[in-house]
Amino acid sequence: MTTMTAVGSYAGLPIEHPDALQDIEVDVPQLRPHDVLVRVLAVSVNPVDIKRRAALDVSDTPTILGHDAAGVVEAVGPAVTSLRVGDEVWYAGDVSRPGTNAQFHAVDERIAARKPQSLSFADAAALPLTTITAWETLFERFALTRESVGDLVVVGAAGGVGSIMIQLAKALTNVRVIATASREESQSWVRDMGADVVIDHHHLREQALSVAPGGVDYVFSPHSAGNIGTYADIVRPFGHVTAIDEPDNLDLLPLKQKSIAWHWELMFTRSLFGYDMEYQQELLSRTARLVDDGVLRSTVTKSYDSLDSSTLRAAHRDVESGRMVGKVVLARS
Repeated sequence: MTTMTAVGSYAGLPIEHPDALQDIEVDVPQLRPHDVLVRVLAVSVNPVDIKRRAALDVSDTPTILGHDAAGVVEAVGPAVTSLRVGDEVWYAGDVSRPGTNAQFHAVDERIAARKPQSLSFADAAALPLTTITAWETLFERFALTRESVGDLVVVGAAGGVGSIMIQLAKALTNVRVIATASREESQSWVRDMGADVVIDHHHLREQALSVAPGGVDYVFSPHSAGNIGTYADIVRPFGHVTAIDEPDNLDLLPLKQKSIAWHWELMFTRSLFGYDMEYQQELLSRTARLVDDGVLRSTVTKSYDSLDSSTLRAAHRDVESGRMVGKVVLARS
């Protein structure tokens, strides 16, 4: 087979536009030495997919979006040593390469791993990107260990990253998890994920200080615009904030008086720079064991039973609504 089906975009159009995402036929990707070719059986949609689609320039060449995937290895490059044909794998991809919304996908073996045996492809596809983001935040940016204590505020905790971050923090550290959620549905969800305390992000300053009068130790921030002053108030001296967004004209000066550390987290950094890429394979392998041991659970709350332009547009609309709890996935029937 030399060609394959995929879903592509030729311009950054609103999701309601019929051409925002289109069914296309393209060449099957050529493998680099460390690549495996994966038959994609399930994907999920993340906020980064929405941002990338909206920012696309007009082009005659389609952009294939998508990062999370679960599927079966169909072929391997000459330098591959850790995976083989027939392996069931999961991964979050590489932002500099074509995405996973396709019949086949090429990915570097060093950022892919065997998926949890206990999960379907759909349930597995929900986790890689958000798990890597949460893991790197907790255990690299915040340097938490099993002995770590203190208070961790997870802003937007009902989203994909927050949903798995709560689980990881409760399973692998001793911190108290303070989750922000405003709707009854999202509050119930974060409690189910294991949050110790739930507060309303619309009243973040008052409610955070009411449960942690001396200030919190760590804040995970997916929504930093307009919140820096609040973080300066609720984080204790020498505390930490990790952000995954990039708002314009971000002024961090209010954090200086308390010597609050500001960290960035981008789970694509390793693949973009070819830096310590095996870490993500090890991370996903450990996560798979935790899932199979019943310590962690999938965060799927909505699924579609096909992967084409129509269902992908619906999934993009779900994420764009800002009301998603957990993750939305698409699986090939």
